[in-house]
Amino acid sequence: MDINHITFSVADLSASIAFYRDLLGMRLHVFWDTGAYLTAGETWICLSVGVPQPANDYSHVAFSIGEEELYELRTKLRNAGITEWKQNSSEGDSIYFLDPNGHRLELHCGTLVTRLAELEKLPYKGLVWC
Repeated sequence: MDINHITFSVADLSASIAFYRDLLGMRLHVFWDTGAYLTAGETWICLSVGVPQPANDYSHVAFSIGEEELYELRTKLRNAGITEWKQNSSEGDSIYFLDPNGHRLELHCGTLVTRLAELEKLPYKGLVWC
């Protein structure tokens, strides 16, 4: 099983396309009156016009990014006044930020392999290896 696509409810399609395409650098494939399809690497992203009700917990979508690209995007996001919702405290550099609709996103340098290697050194309380 694999992730097929991620859909975000958006209030303003044009602003959301500008955010995901122009600011984050995702590839826009098509758009219509109430939606758009983009890709982030191989991941299909759907923007669907509606009434966004983003989670207010730790739920978020994290996208993989290289360190140099993250450095450039971090500056770009801050210059654009994007809201950061959390500071990184785990393995691998990250930036946690909100999209124009309040959806929680993360750009992360690292993989599950690097995270597990870090857990071998500094395990979480109650960690069980399977």
